[in-house]
Amino acid sequence: MWPAARQVLIESRGLQEAGSGASEGGVKAAPSARPRPSPCSGVRPAAAGCTCGSPRGALPQQPQPPPRLREPRPGAARSGGAAMSSDPDRECPVDGDIDQEEMVPSRKSAVLVDGFILNGPTTDAKAGEKFVEEACRLIMEEVVLKATDINEKVCEWRSPEQLKQLLDLEMRDTGEPHHRLLELCQDVIRYSVKTNHPRFFNQLYAGLDYYSLVARFMTEALNPSVYTYEVSPVFLLVEEAVLKKMIEFIGWKEGDGIFNPGGSVSNMYAMNLARYKYCPDIKEKGLSGLPRLILFTSAECHYSMKKAASFLGIGTDNVCFVETDGRGKMIPEELEKQIWQARKEGAAPFLVCATSGTTVLGAFDPLDEIADICEQHGLWLHVDASWGGSALLSRKHRKLLHGIHRADSVAWNPHKMLMSGIQCCALLVKDKSDLLKKCYSAKASYLFQQDKFYDVSYDTGDKSIQCSRRPDAFKFWMTWKALGTSGLEERVNRALALSRYLVEEMKKREGFKLLLEPEYANICFWYIPPSLREMEEGPEFWAKLNLVAPAIKERMMKKGSLMLGYQPHRGKVNFFRQVVISPQVSREDMDFLLDEIDLLGRDM
Repeated sequence: MWPAARQVLIESRGLQEAGSGASEGGVKAAPSARPRPSPCSGVRPAAAGCTCGSPRGALPQQPQPPPRLREPRPGAARSGGAAMSSDPDRECPVDGDIDQEEMVPSRKSAVLVDGFILNGPTTDAKAGEKFVEEACRLIMEEVVLKATDINEKVCEWRSPEQLKQLLDLEMRDTGEPHHRLLELCQDVIRYSVKTNHPRFFNQLYAGLDYYSLVARFMTEALNPSVYTYEVSPVFLLVEEAVLKKMIEFIGWKEGDGIFNPGGSVSNMYAMNLARYKYCPDIKEKGLSGLPRLILFTSAECHYSMKKAASFLGIGTDNVCFVETDGRGKMIPEELEKQIWQARKEGAAPFLVCATSGTTVLGAFDPLDEIADICEQHGLWLHVDASWGGSALLSRKHRKLLHGIHRADSVAWNPHKMLMSGIQCCALLVKDKSDLLKKCYSAKASYLFQQDKFYDVSYDTGDKSIQCSRRPDAFKFWMTWKALGTSGLEERVNRALALSRYLVEEMKKREGFKLLLEPEYANICFWYIPPSLREMEEGPEFWAKLNLVAPAIKERMMKKGSLMLGYQPHRGKVNFFRQVVISPQVSREDMDFLLDEIDLLGRDM
């Protein structure tokens, strides 16, 4: 063990001076094996393209650095040809500015600790850069350039056991060469589902947005974490700007918000925030002594509401599912009845969660009427607009969310209809009293010091349940900057126009039956094969029809021609749910979908 005083000596005077006795404790100074610096090393470490012979990673002696050219301070006159020594910045540096000479590390002898020479990096940066370059070329050729090619398969289906044999999944004691890693990258791309494909309709996300893709490349390379301004200045300001703009489209004059890893997490945030608003003592005192808290949501709500109630200790039995009408919309009168019944039983209602764009049917709850009830009973109104929120950007379709401005909180996922790349999900809160921070703050002193040299209100990480957090807003910001609000509006309008086209084409074709007329991009339908078209719609008919969608799905997956989701739902047998999102999708793709389903199912 190194004595503390000796450790301080080494740190303050340099390893070279302390090296003579460094053999104690298993640490010794090694003679410098550093070669003479290359001619280019005064500018930067030897890099790819440098032919001077200096090895990469070596830290040579630093010659006098060249003079820096500085931008003049505002108001300072530019004097062409003036000597550098006359630059006022050189004589009176700006606060926090350190000349390059002061930043140059002094040369030290190589030091050996536990068998490792600690001087200089050990990573082969040149080889690493080459691997990144070749991998990016592969991504460009095999993913980006093929994204809109309808001749490519949507998926190269293999069973789990087959795929285990095809992929080299084992991790070994020794690393593998780069050419083998590139082969593995190729295999990963080949056997992954091409969600960018124009005929991928399986989920509530699809397609390739080139601008958000570049943003993702940038954030992966920069590897930021969005909790304090000091480590993520750009991305915190971007998030602030995006949240402000989203709040405007909801119709609030002010508000707060944060980007989260998924709409499910946003819904959980909102549920916990509503509970904290109802009973602030819960943060310190926990659940003991609380009344039976109860919340209300649509019978068509996202399953994350049950998960959130379970996770937060509210209990799934205390989630009241309000009945919906034939289109999947919450019935306000039923909500009112359930609230009064809960109070009669001694429970404490605290939250109503409405849905704008249900997962299966694409239904939009009547927000104005629900808001009236919440105001009457003093309940927090949360709107899960994870799927339907993007309609706010369309002047034609924003009426679907009429009354959303009366909500206390809103979940909205730009990675769905607006294609910002998974994941990109915001929770927006009308409150401007720092309720988010009060609810979630833990005041970690090693991150959120209050005596920093900048405005610490930009250290927004303490209003998140996460510590490390990705800069997801940047993807949406980049797309918004590229397309503008009008471009995003066009994206929404075109997707819904294609949905309307598909519905009208279905009505012309034998064997296709709609569950209901859609009001959004969810088109739910049955395909009825010829063998069932003359059968009476009784128990036998529905039992046989229930087998059709799974069988067609298997065939399309193994063929790789398209991907389309199916499900049973609230007493209805298996049916397809078609969702249109991507601007790469065309009318021809809609026609192909109908033709292909008929081709795959006509012999059933």
